[in-house]
Amino acid sequence: MAFFRHNKPLLMPETTYSFYEVYCDLLQIEPEKIPLDSEFRINLEDYDRENGGIIFANPNAPTGIALPLNRIEQLLQRHPDSLVLVDEAYVDFGAETAIGLIARYPNLLVTHTFSKARSLAGMRVGAAFGHPDLIAGLERVKNSFNSYPLDMLAIETATASIADDVYFKKVCKRIMHTREHTTAALTGKGFKVLPSATNFIFVTHPERDALEMMQALRAEKILVRHFTRPGINQFLRISIGTDAEMAQLIDKL
Repeated sequence: MAFFRHNKPLLMPETTYSFYEVYCDLLQIEPEKIPLDSEFRINLEDYDRENGGIIFANPNAPTGIALPLNRIEQLLQRHPDSLVLVDEAYVDFGAETAIGLIARYPNLLVTHTFSKARSLAGMRVGAAFGHPDLIAGLERVKNSFNSYPLDMLAIETATASIADDVYFKKVCKRIMHTREHTTAALTGKGFKVLPSATNFIFVTHPERDALEMMQALRAEKILVRHFTRPGINQFLRISIGTDAEMAQLIDKL
C-alpha cells in the first residue's frame, strides 16, 4: 500500500510466500512472477527488467534456499530507482541479513517477523528496517490501515525476546543441528532435500508420490505440508521439530 501501487508490475518469484499475490489482488497491484532456476533458486539477474518494485523472501519459502548477501547487493546496485523489499522471516536459521546494506542503499527495505525464530506467532509482531524516508512512508499508512496494531503485551513480550539473546541463539542453533541431521538421514533414504536455511526442509522422492506420502504420514499423526502448485507438487515441506519427533518421522518414512 505504501510503495508498490504503480502502473509497472511488482516483480516476485513464481514460487514463494503465497500472500504476496494475495495482497497484490487486494490492492490491485500487477505481480510479475519470475520462475526459479532448475535447482529451485532465485536468479536475481532475471529481475533486470522494468518494474514498479521487487520483493522476495530470503531464505525463500517454501524452498528454504537462501541467497548470498553479495547477490542482493548487486541487485540493489543495478536497480537504484526501485524499492527492493527483502522478507527475512526465516533469516535467523542460517542466512545472512541484509540490514547492514541499508546505510548504503536507501532503496532497500528489510522486514522481520517474530512469528518464526522467536516463537511469538500469536502476538502478531513484525519489524521493518530501512532508510528514514521509507519508514516515514510506512508510518503514513500504518496508523490508518494497519490490521495488527501492537498492544502493550505484544511490545513487552517482543522486547523480552530480544533481550534474551543467549537463549534465542541456543534454540536457533539446536534447530539448525536437527535440520542437518534430518537432511542427512533423508538423503540416505533416497530423498532429494533442497539446501535449507530455515526451520523446515523441502523434500521429494524420485519413486514416491508426495500426496500419498503426506496422507500416509497423516495416518501416523505426523503432519507435513503438500503443495499442489505446478513445479512443486511432488515436494513436501517438513517443519523441524525435536530430535525425537524427527526420528519418528524418519522411521515412518
